[in-house]
Amino acid sequence: MTTATQQALNGLRDLSMLKWYIIPLMALVFYVYTREIKEAKETGDWNAVLAGWTIFGVDFFNETWNGWVMHLTQRSALWTTPGDTALRTMVGWNIEIMFMFLLLGIIYVHTLSDSRKETILGIPETWFWAIGYSVFCVFIECLLNVGGHLVWEYPFWSLSVKGVWLIFLIGYFHFFCFAILVISLKSMKAKLTTVGLIFAVPAIMNILALGFWGWTY
Repeated sequence: MTTATQQALNGLRDLSMLKWYIIPLMALVFYVYTREIKEAKETGDWNAVLAGWTIFGVDFFNETWNGWVMHLTQRSALWTTPGDTALRTMVGWNIEIMFMFLLLGIIYVHTLSDSRKETILGIPETWFWAIGYSVFCVFIECLLNVGGHLVWEYPFWSLSVKGVWLIFLIGYFHFFCFAILVISLKSMKAKLTTVGLIFAVPAIMNILALGFWGWTY
């Protein structure tokens, strides 16, 4: 295993690593969701809350298959987060990243106009902002990689042109594609079913891998 992988496995899901600053961060996430849920009850529009959970759920899936890559190769996941954190939940995931993704879908929905029929540079705003936020997230991820906080092991997942495109498509853009899918569905039943399926897949993968097969990632 690579040095970064060994470092990422060190202290994995170790509650002794917890730091006090996650308490106010968690409070902020709770505050945002409390306000969104209160507004949704008044307006009947749950899209912001559902988009928040959708993007978090897709990231949960991403981090799960990334952990599977680490276990199956016995070398490295596509990305690892070996640096300092208040809690490392998987080799490529930590509590700070989780809080961010819980908010990203809400930020995305509130960027859209009320009609959601506007266009920007000839592109429907839903897709314009999906591309824009994905590009911004990739930019931040590249900075984290340069700083050594997010380690990439494989040449196809790197700062090369092909690598950045892959990170854009698989790392972020499809998150917003799923969010667009969910908020475009007509019935609440269809929305909740879709979000439920998004969470069910990685949940089953983790139950099998961590619970039954005894993998570590």
